[in-house]
Amino acid sequence: MSATRGFLGKRRDRDDRLPPGQYDVGGGWPVLTAEATPQIEPEQWSLKVDGLVERPTTWSWDEIRGLPRSTYTGDIHCVTTWTKLDVAFTGVSVDTLLEAAGPLPEAAFVLAHSSTGYTTNLPLADVTGGKAWVVWEFGGKPLDRQHGGPARLLVPHLYFWKSAKWVSRLELMERDQAGFWEQNGYHDRGDPWLEQRYQGD
Repeated sequence: MSATRGFLGKRRDRDDRLPPGQYDVGGGWPVLTAEATPQIEPEQWSLKVDGLVERPTTWSWDEIRGLPRSTYTGDIHCVTTWTKLDVAFTGVSVDTLLEAAGPLPEAAFVLAHSSTGYTTNLPLADVTGGKAWVVWEFGGKPLDRQHGGPARLLVPHLYFWKSAKWVSRLELMERDQAGFWEQNGYHDRGDPWLEQRYQGD
């Protein structure tokens, strides 16, 4: 199992780890969602990587958990201004999934799909190079349904709406396509350090 300690180098003081306009939520973790929480049993869950790839690939719950595991430890930031420090998520790196599927040269963006119909768009560069995971454990325990279990996307260097709950598909595309919140005024990229909350920020 590999482990990634954020993208900030050596550990920094708490205040230095808070992006502009954010506060430390402490021990809590607010539940915010655009849709009702689905009741997905692990044996019913699957993840597909398709679109502009050489080998469209689908993993079952057992298959994806058989891939090399990776743990992210660091911080997460919500556009609603809370930050949770020192989290630990375990799953599989998106790099591992893309290596199996083989992105085509023209692939430049990813549209992440949830089983609920929710979508969010990301540049391919934001989910490769050790920056993103599909995760099923939080703090060493199975991920709660309300937080996206059985599995969610994790892109911790961007605002947390980019980390799609109940992820079921990663679609690679040549051109950007706005997802749910992006169609409703949120920023296309969502970098918390640049306060990219809304279109025009």
